[in-house]
Amino acid sequence: MQRIILNTSSHPTNSETPETESSDRATPAADAVAADDTVRLVIPDSIDLVEFFGPGESNVRKLERVFPSLDLHVRANQVQVSGDPTEVARFVSLIGELKKLHGSGHRIDEETIDRVSSFSTEGKAASAVLGTNILSTRGKSIRPKTMGQHDYVKAIRNHTITFGIGPAGTGKTYLAMAMAVNALQHKEVSRIILTRPAVEAGERLGFLPGTLNEKIDPYVRPLYDALHDMVDPESIPMLIETGTIEVAPLAYMRGRTLNDAFIILDEAQNTTGEQMKMFLTRLGFGSRMVVTGDVSQIDLPGNTRSGLKVVQEILDGIDDLQFCYLGSKDVVRHSLVTKIVDAYDLWGAAK
Repeated sequence: MQRIILNTSSHPTNSETPETESSDRATPAADAVAADDTVRLVIPDSIDLVEFFGPGESNVRKLERVFPSLDLHVRANQVQVSGDPTEVARFVSLIGELKKLHGSGHRIDEETIDRVSSFSTEGKAASAVLGTNILSTRGKSIRPKTMGQHDYVKAIRNHTITFGIGPAGTGKTYLAMAMAVNALQHKEVSRIILTRPAVEAGERLGFLPGTLNEKIDPYVRPLYDALHDMVDPESIPMLIETGTIEVAPLAYMRGRTLNDAFIILDEAQNTTGEQMKMFLTRLGFGSRMVVTGDVSQIDLPGNTRSGLKVVQEILDGIDDLQFCYLGSKDVVRHSLVTKIVDAYDLWGAAK
């Protein structure tokens, strides 16, 4: 990408005629006024301008909202921006990150611009995070979308047991599932085991109508939904029938040793301390475990303490085991979900 500085003075100048020094010293007030930068960026021919700038230049309009203090103009493959040097530098950096993401096959849209902008504010390289491909399936790529998610995926990759703790919409289960399918595809494990405690509605399986599979289905349906996004739906029944993928309530894990498997315990905030210990001690050779949960949504009856809360006190500091904490900034659902999570956190803190 070519970068051309056209003007770095606080007053308009002729770019072809250098400024001459004045014998009059500028007043202190004038010195306090920050000089504006005018920068022209040339987008390479290798980049599709419609994809980069968005349909009807929607991405340009988004950039104008992200940088309201800058004067932004687009003509053909050139972007010219003027304003405060710090903001101009941040804009140039953001465009560079978007270019890298576009080159890696990442779709550039308004959500991408929001996320890249948040990374630049934190001093992080968005392309290193958003460009991390976990799984490619049916023409789409599954990638972490926040720094918290990136650290979570990294922890799963580098630890035998990982705990993903955070509010709804932070991708805890979805990313764990993607890592499980990736491990299966690369033959790092021979099977995937998905489990949840069956307590959400305060019902017991025996009281539900239908066969065992029909009793289990309401509890494991969110796991199936994620699985259908990543595996050919027509192959899932065969994978389940052969035992390559197993979906079962937590109660069915007792007494087993789970070797050569990628095991995911979802909704772990609804386990008791005894259930959590039972689950973790199922770990066998060549296996990895991911435990996910939201300690703000505990459905256990009475004063029963959540096993997910207890385990953080017991296992903190153990090698090859990592606790990852996701927050509202890691929510990748509707932007309103982030505001709802923050509002509940404030309300809870005030009680």
